[in-house]
Amino acid sequence: MPPVLLPASAAAFAPRSAPNVVLNTKVDPWLTATLRRVSKVKRPLNSVPQHFRCLTETLSSPSAIWTLCSLMLPKAPESELRKDENPLVEALFNYQMVTIEAYVVHVDMVSQNEVAFKLTPETIETLVEYHKDIHSVDTAAATWNWSEKEVQLKKLQADFVQAANRFVYRTNAMALEGLEEDGAGELLCGRSEEVRSAIMGLFLPLLPPPPRVVDVVRHTPLLPSSTGAETWWQPTMPQSQHTSMESWRIVPSSPNTTSGDSTSSMWASMGMNEMQLPSPSSSFSETYTTECDSPPQYYSAPMTTAPYTVAMASAPIPQLPLPSTLLQQQCSTSMGYGGFDWSRYQDFSLPFAM
Repeated sequence: MPPVLLPASAAAFAPRSAPNVVLNTKVDPWLTATLRRVSKVKRPLNSVPQHFRCLTETLSSPSAIWTLCSLMLPKAPESELRKDENPLVEALFNYQMVTIEAYVVHVDMVSQNEVAFKLTPETIETLVEYHKDIHSVDTAAATWNWSEKEVQLKKLQADFVQAANRFVYRTNAMALEGLEEDGAGELLCGRSEEVRSAIMGLFLPLLPPPPRVVDVVRHTPLLPSSTGAETWWQPTMPQSQHTSMESWRIVPSSPNTTSGDSTSSMWASMGMNEMQLPSPSSSFSETYTTECDSPPQYYSAPMTTAPYTVAMASAPIPQLPLPSTLLQQQCSTSMGYGGFDWSRYQDFSLPFAM
């Protein structure tokens, strides 16, 4: 939509002057009939220049004041209004009728086909007084107090003065059908409701400043504590694995000084028949002899500083040959050395795990 250029008389605080009229090459019949109805002096209207001259002189008359709408406004702030049980009495004593008047500043029947109205100085003054004495008091009472409230209230009043002086109502050129004698007129076809809504939209409320956002100080989460550096990077074992491992009673491969009590007590609680070791399977099917090519090698259980129970101290610890020597000597599992029968190894409990 191309921008609409209004005349200088439509600017804020500009004095009133003759309206700017632009007619088409062919005048509409309704405009000709309207001009003949309102003209006191009978003049010919047979050409476009004649219509232009007649319309301009009619709208330039000092009495060519249009009534755009009427507003029902309170006479005093809300705290000073009279209270009565009869609503009619309250309306008579508390409200007043304000007529919104304007004059024509622009008529365009070529490009926009519209007419523009500007408020009269008397109407602007009435609206400014109402805004200052009544509206500002009510809107200030409806908001809480802050340090710059008075400054914002004065700024609100100054902005309303500017908005009222800049207010221009534009509507279809058919509104000129409401033209009356001496150039006065009234808006028809429900256009008064549009003006009423536009005028009431100029009365803005006093908005308090938004609440300040308080920054919540969040402490940096501390790293999880640990007893040693070695446990920091170790992953946590699931609970299910602990349960399955405890059910099997895993025994450490070699005893140490710190776990001697728990290891010795566990071995003491186990009987000879509870300990089961897999019997070595022979890899040869031929008969073994008792002759040995080399003397046997022995090993003994390592000594530990952990305390032993009475049963373990009284039981002698036999010296057993290494399994590797048995394979080298081709000895049978049923032969014995020094009165020891290898087939009875299950009858002896060992204080360590193989």
